[in-house]
Amino acid sequence: MLRNFLPKASHLTAFIANGAPSTRLATSAYVVRRSNVSSMRMMSMAAPALKPKNPEFSSGPCKKHPGFDVNNFDKRTLGRSHRSKIGKERLALAISESKRILGVPDDYLLGIVPASDTGAYEMAMWNMLGARDIDVVHFESFGKGWFTDAISHLKLRDIVTVNEHTAEYGSLPDLSKTSPKNDILFTFNGTTSGVRVPKGCDFIADDREGLTFCDATSSTFAMEQPWEKLDVVTYSWQKVLGGEGAHGVLILSPRAVERLETYTPENRPLPKIFRMVKKGKVDRAIFDGSTINTPSMLCVEDYIDALKWADSVGGLDGLIKICNDNLNVVEQFVEANSDWIGFLAKDKETRSSTSVCLTLELSATQIKKFVSLLESEGVALDIGGYRDAPPSIRIWCGSTVEKEDVEALMPWLKWAYEQVSAMEE
Repeated sequence: MLRNFLPKASHLTAFIANGAPSTRLATSAYVVRRSNVSSMRMMSMAAPALKPKNPEFSSGPCKKHPGFDVNNFDKRTLGRSHRSKIGKERLALAISESKRILGVPDDYLLGIVPASDTGAYEMAMWNMLGARDIDVVHFESFGKGWFTDAISHLKLRDIVTVNEHTAEYGSLPDLSKTSPKNDILFTFNGTTSGVRVPKGCDFIADDREGLTFCDATSSTFAMEQPWEKLDVVTYSWQKVLGGEGAHGVLILSPRAVERLETYTPENRPLPKIFRMVKKGKVDRAIFDGSTINTPSMLCVEDYIDALKWADSVGGLDGLIKICNDNLNVVEQFVEANSDWIGFLAKDKETRSSTSVCLTLELSATQIKKFVSLLESEGVALDIGGYRDAPPSIRIWCGSTVEKEDVEALMPWLKWAYEQVSAMEE
């Protein structure tokens, strides 16, 4: 559009070549006009003066906590067996501190298992599903993955009814259609859609007959989770506490333990890393620190360090407040700039406070340029929307992200939008 204001170069060249009387005037006008256009561009697209001190807004693995320093780690376990006395003690400490900070009931079990949240959730599915009909709730990519595994790999429709309750990215399905008689699989917070289930999980009956299987990887340590509604909960410490990848956490209610000890799926081989029952009883050693396979003790120490930091900011309440404050910064910015940016989540009441997904008045190609531009400026790293989500950006606002960095990022979003809007696709 800007080039329409400028004289064509060929006309200006002709003036000069012919030695026309108006050469000097045309040249002067050209320079003035180009100068005015350049000034207009600079005024409207001047880069903000302040950058986030830390540009890490990845949705996983996530930013390390403020003050992070590997020198704070207890290094006694490095080079030692996880089966050693000190190894088991540190694993047990990670378990007990997790339960304490999260407020997990005493009669629930919590264990560290292989393969991140994915491994923990698959472990629960392969061990426990098939005892009764199932409602699978999904509204983003990972929940859809659990549904696919249930029907395509576990082939559960051969033995029970599997109901699918789904909605487009940014919305929730009708949760009232789930049945208290069925097992219910759901994601507490959609990391790839920016939508969470309603507070209190009232769609889950207190007197339910089935079990609830909750993928809580991006809500644990960031949102209140009503334990009385949850039977199987999984998460990874790489999310809200900024830990390292590859390790999952599995939490089981007494009802989930009962299922494990009374139900054995027929003709369903379990790989070693999924086995948590011995001679008809849950292997309690797993939930005391004797892991199924070899964990990284360095990652365990990193997690313990993050748990200490969580205590320093007020425990669970403090962590939740940080997330909500970060979301509030984005909400105020979006409200003031709603002509070009909005939330993928349609309902404010079910908007995620960790994985904040935003739509822009840009094409998918332009959004990629937008993301690349902010990364090249050292302002925001890894904020592209998930590959299966609608064209969007995703800003992690979990507890390890500082409010001041979110505040500093907001003007850069507008700057990048103006820059990309002015470019030709």
